[in-house]
Amino acid sequence: GRVQMAALQAEGMTPADHLLDIGCGSLRLGHKAVPFLDPGHYWGTDASLALMRRGRTVELPDPARLPEDHLIEDADFAFPGVPDSITLAIAFGVFTHLPAAMLATALASLRRFPRLRAALFTVFLAPDSAAATRQPDGVVTHPDRPPYHVTEAFVQATIRAAGFTPARRPTLLPRGQVLWVATPPQMP
Repeated sequence: GRVQMAALQAEGMTPADHLLDIGCGSLRLGHKAVPFLDPGHYWGTDASLALMRRGRTVELPDPARLPEDHLIEDADFAFPGVPDSITLAIAFGVFTHLPAAMLATALASLRRFPRLRAALFTVFLAPDSAAATRQPDGVVTHPDRPPYHVTEAFVQATIRAAGFTPARRPTLLPRGQVLWVATPPQMP
């Protein structure tokens, strides 16, 4: 959660922002973001509603700051019920566990948020045509099964195809993940 908060604040997150935490699980980021953001400004999605609800109950210092309907079960990256007010989105450690095509799906769906300033996400990188690849911390990633890796060229092309501008951040992340920011065209 600390690493994610630092990344979001480096992108200019303030309490007035409206955050979409994609793949939020048991609120690893949420337990830090909910108290930081203005009430009602955090939205979380995950494949497991039960996991999010448990995180709300157990992890949040004040669960009342996060309305239960701001936690949305969504395994398809369709973001149903998430309002157009979203200004920042983050998917930390999500695409390392999913086939590469899911990144394109998520980015295409994020285009519907007119106020979005940036979408942050992490991936494991590997050279072209790499099979099993040992990441800097020793974890072995794969092109065809979890934990997945992709090439830098793939990430850049996928971000551009969705209509965003790619930027790789130099931040050192856990397990050798690489942080990317996709910026919508309306933003400089």
